[in-house]
Amino acid sequence: MNIFVCIKQVPGTTEVQVDEKTGVLKRDGIDSKMNPYDLYAIETAVKIKEEKGGKITAISMGPPQATDVIKEAFMMGVDEGALLTDRKFAGADVLATAYTIAQGVKKIGNPDIIICGKMTTDGDTAQVGPEMAEFLNIPHVANVLSIVEVKENSLILEMDMPNTVEVVEVNYPCLITVEKDIFQPRLPSFKLKLSSTDREIPFFSMDSFDDKDENNYGLNGSPTQVKRIFPPESNVDHEIWKEESCEIVDKLFNKLKELKFV
Repeated sequence: MNIFVCIKQVPGTTEVQVDEKTGVLKRDGIDSKMNPYDLYAIETAVKIKEEKGGKITAISMGPPQATDVIKEAFMMGVDEGALLTDRKFAGADVLATAYTIAQGVKKIGNPDIIICGKMTTDGDTAQVGPEMAEFLNIPHVANVLSIVEVKENSLILEMDMPNTVEVVEVNYPCLITVEKDIFQPRLPSFKLKLSSTDREIPFFSMDSFDDKDENNYGLNGSPTQVKRIFPPESNVDHEIWKEESCEIVDKLFNKLKELKFV
């Protein structure tokens, strides 16, 4: 069983600056961490490996320091890792990101299963996984709540729908995006940290891919552009009312009307 798990390094703080020209986050010099949803993807991959055997490869796209999350994945049971890194990848929207990672998957190998977290905390789109599957021309299942059975040639899954939970079967090769709490992520292992200290993490740039057209990557390959992004305004103004309850009700209604909430 050849399993790929997609992970990402995201800002570890909400105090992130934005490039006014490009509308993308300034990631240099800020604390980072693994995208929390990806921990569930890693755990899912490890559970499948423990049951059926095989190899797990973590693939990430980002600056060179994103190797930190790949090393963390090693400590949770991932066998190999690869980083897609190139300045030409910078500023990618979900479509360009999905295309870049799909190109990386094609370059690195032929996975039976690709597992992604539900979404990333710095984007919240939940689109990259399914779009990757479309670029790779493989079936995909999103919003996976549980794995019912890992079969020789397919997975049987429970999929969360708006009003129902559906049971589906998907053949390999396939891509799934897993919901939070599909499994409880294990803690990083100190023993695995020691054994993976010298494990190589290869880098892949645009020149490593079959498609070397710069117009398909980064800002050039992004059909959507952020016009403006800004932090929400903070308002700590408050009033204290000590009238009778019936008077407070009228006063509250008038205040909400004044603020145009009703």
